[in-house]
Amino acid sequence: MDYRDGVPATITRRDTPIRLRLLAALTAAAAVVLLLALTLVMISVQDRVRVIGREAAPRAATAADLYFALSDLDAQVTRILLAGDSDELAGSRVDALGAYRDRGYQADHDLQSFLSSGAGEAEQATALRLMDSLAVYRQRVGQALAAQATVAPTRAGAVAPDALGYYTQATDLLHLRLLPDAEQLRRHSQSRLDEAYAQKSATETTGVTVAVLLGGTLVVALVHLQVWLTRRFRRTWNPALVAATALGLLLPLAATIVLQAQSRLLADGRDRGLGPYLALSELRALGYDAAADTGRYLISAKLGYYRDDFVAKSACLTGDPACRPAAGQSRSDHETVTVAASTRGGLPQLAGTGATDRWAAYRTVHDRILGLADAGRTDEAVRQLTGIRRGDAAFDFAYFDAAVAAATEARERDFDRALRVAELTLTGWSLLPGVILTVVLALIPLAVRPRLAEYR
Repeated sequence: MDYRDGVPATITRRDTPIRLRLLAALTAAAAVVLLLALTLVMISVQDRVRVIGREAAPRAATAADLYFALSDLDAQVTRILLAGDSDELAGSRVDALGAYRDRGYQADHDLQSFLSSGAGEAEQATALRLMDSLAVYRQRVGQALAAQATVAPTRAGAVAPDALGYYTQATDLLHLRLLPDAEQLRRHSQSRLDEAYAQKSATETTGVTVAVLLGGTLVVALVHLQVWLTRRFRRTWNPALVAATALGLLLPLAATIVLQAQSRLLADGRDRGLGPYLALSELRALGYDAAADTGRYLISAKLGYYRDDFVAKSACLTGDPACRPAAGQSRSDHETVTVAASTRGGLPQLAGTGATDRWAAYRTVHDRILGLADAGRTDEAVRQLTGIRRGDAAFDFAYFDAAVAAATEARERDFDRALRVAELTLTGWSLLPGVILTVVLALIPLAVRPRLAEYR
């Protein structure tokens, strides 16, 4: 009797095609499982990136923009009231009225965006509450301006008692209801953004695990099939299986590299772009509210609270470790909002020394205005506050704001660029595993068919 490897040849001849078909089927099954798992993972990662780039990040940016718009509203009302009906300050009054109108449109647009962007029930309820509060705020501002217009012409900075009462109600409403609600929206949006990043990270981890384990299983199955064919048929390496093994090894490796690359891109975009952008938006809003404290000090007849409040906000802007709300502060969370942004280094780290120097210049003008007011030279103090010439507070603040706005826009572009590259990196990966593994599935029967033909 003829023996092959210690086994009768007749038994070997009957057993070989069965084992060959079984090994080929198991190898093809490994390829199919890898195909399904990797395709689902890549589609899921692309969806997570879309949620971050098209939903979570824009919503967080909208919340930051809303907070900024609301902060500037009160600053512009302060300028309008202080300018009064003075011919000399007519240009400042017109400028403030235009800015007040623009910020109102901006806030309305941001709130409408929240209501139409598929935000959660809590966020939509907060946005609706904000819309109601904003309507009341505008009503109080309108009443203040109307009350000021009914009195006889007065010198700049002299606010009628009724107008001052309505203005006080408006600014209290802003700090007690509008800004806290806007901050709540900002926190919700930031939480959703962090959640989206966490979900994407979990999906990426799953993807890498799938690529390594299932890809390794496929490669091991292909190598085992190749070795078994070589030993059983005493032939050289099978070109079709060599090609399939190379593709089976290349696909998981490439998928792992792609997943890690886009993860680094989006993490870098968050750390260098989106995070600093949101922090700068907060600091910019705080800058507007701090500038409004200069005017509030004059309107309130030199109420010391606003002097201390300005100092506390300025510390947050400059990244001072002493950044905190003013002593005894209990009006709202507004002054505590940017403490977290301050821990990132404030303006020096986020916007550079240029913006910091421009804030220092405004702070110098602020001190000069308060000094004039304390000396009883209110007219001159109001002119320096509301004037738009070089050396006036409005000019120096606009110069500062331009620097912060430029840094903010640059950070936003950094995130947008990282997002585009990450999306480009993932382009085609919902189909590519299917294409490559279809080729592998075609190569497997091509490799074993000649050997099976020997048993017909």
